[in-house]
Amino acid sequence: MTDHFDVIVIGSGPGGASVAQRLAPTGKRILLIERGGYLPRSRANWDAQAVFVDAAYQANDIWYDKDGKSFRPGLHYYVGGNSKVYGAALLRMRERDFGELRHKDGISPAWPLGYEAFEPYYAEAERLFHVHGQRGEDPTEPPSSGPFPYPPVSHEPRIQALHDALAAGGLRPFHLPLGILLHEEDGKVTPTSTCIRCDAFDGFPCLLNGKADAQVVCVDPALKAHPNLMLLTNAYVSRLGTHATGRKINDVAVTRYGEKEHYTADIVVVACGALSSALLLLRSANDKHPDGLANGSGQVGRNYMRHNQSVLMALMLEPNETIFQKTLAVSDFYFESEDDWGYPLGLIQMCATSHGAQIRGEVLPQWLEWLPKMPFDEMARHSMDFWLSSEDLPRPENRIRYDGERVVLDLADGDQEAHRRLRQKLKQILGKAGAHPLLLERKLYLSQDIPIAGTAHQAGTARFGTDPAVSVLDVDCKAHELDNLYLADASFFPSIAAVNPTLTIIANALRVADRIKERLL
Repeated sequence: MTDHFDVIVIGSGPGGASVAQRLAPTGKRILLIERGGYLPRSRANWDAQAVFVDAAYQANDIWYDKDGKSFRPGLHYYVGGNSKVYGAALLRMRERDFGELRHKDGISPAWPLGYEAFEPYYAEAERLFHVHGQRGEDPTEPPSSGPFPYPPVSHEPRIQALHDALAAGGLRPFHLPLGILLHEEDGKVTPTSTCIRCDAFDGFPCLLNGKADAQVVCVDPALKAHPNLMLLTNAYVSRLGTHATGRKINDVAVTRYGEKEHYTADIVVVACGALSSALLLLRSANDKHPDGLANGSGQVGRNYMRHNQSVLMALMLEPNETIFQKTLAVSDFYFESEDDWGYPLGLIQMCATSHGAQIRGEVLPQWLEWLPKMPFDEMARHSMDFWLSSEDLPRPENRIRYDGERVVLDLADGDQEAHRRLRQKLKQILGKAGAHPLLLERKLYLSQDIPIAGTAHQAGTARFGTDPAVSVLDVDCKAHELDNLYLADASFFPSIAAVNPTLTIIANALRVADRIKERLL
């Protein structure tokens, strides 16, 4: 017997969870399908060895690069998706990011909708995900309809001193917007705050559920409040079947505990993450869609973007006793540098503090040449940590695809000059701030070697647009070629900008949910 729903949402990460919670109050029958189960809460959630070195929570999938070399992608199959281990930096794309931007090695294309179409949903996304921040500090922030819903997360003394030194040098550092269930008074955590400002925030699952992830702020509250919403866990959607016309999804095939199950719905929303959503469409090929569902344009899986990014550990002479370090960002070089470079560079933001186990697990020989006698825990104690992101341009040859049963991720790096210049800017501004650090690159982060397996910022495999010949989705993120299929993750991005994509995923998911709601009511 096939169970029928009004809406099936596949994937419980930020996109799918936001759609589900938005539609749940309609009273319609909604099924949320998650490939994994709930992430176990244990002391290991806060153990750097388990999380970063042993990759205890990472999917066991084996994928291949274009040269046939295998790797484990940075995916996490749990209720809440990758947000269970994300850094919760929730920034809006800049207003100019929605238009055409010229980079040294190409064009970042304009979106079919401008910033104004997303602004109301950005505001709702910030409320839903408990975003803490301060308007007016970030020199590149876009216009907003109101303040952040929560005050900024306070800087600890060493980070405040860095802020002050950067500001004295003419820069405009700002409080990094964070999705976090934190209550502070006079810079101190209150006794009833869920978050306790520990050193296990960025990249760790939160043992206390103090991180505003999709499970904590969307899935669990919606399930509790709305019995019409059902959650199916440990359920892998193997393929989507279509009606004989090819215009409508009429079967969601699920493998659960080794058994085959089938579900149907009036509307199907795919939100597995840009990579996994593209794979689902590709493996659902049939006579009417021989190259994969919604792939008449040939664009499904293509134009994959993931930021040019690096994690740098600044090894300082003086110890850094900061516990919760991820509170500061610098966007002064986001669109251009004021000296000899007229192109965008990107965003500098702080990471959580390093742990000795992380450094030990990724140590490079040249580090030991510089620091032959320094223990790893002592290195962590003297470190400040920064995440640098520069825009990755969409290229058709950068794609996710199947080669038989193998998943292949084809990547060709673009020009890295902008990112090299951004790294140099960090070195310069820290030097001017009196730090004079030794900058060491952190290759292992979120349990991945960043160059290919680091898939945390994945986008662009099913871009939206007005022309079905060159896009997969229309402006409402409905597939051009199917009447009841929507996508609600970062696969719709035509460009990725240089800020973390999660807030834009959430905002767009709320927008898509409103379009679906209009069809349901």
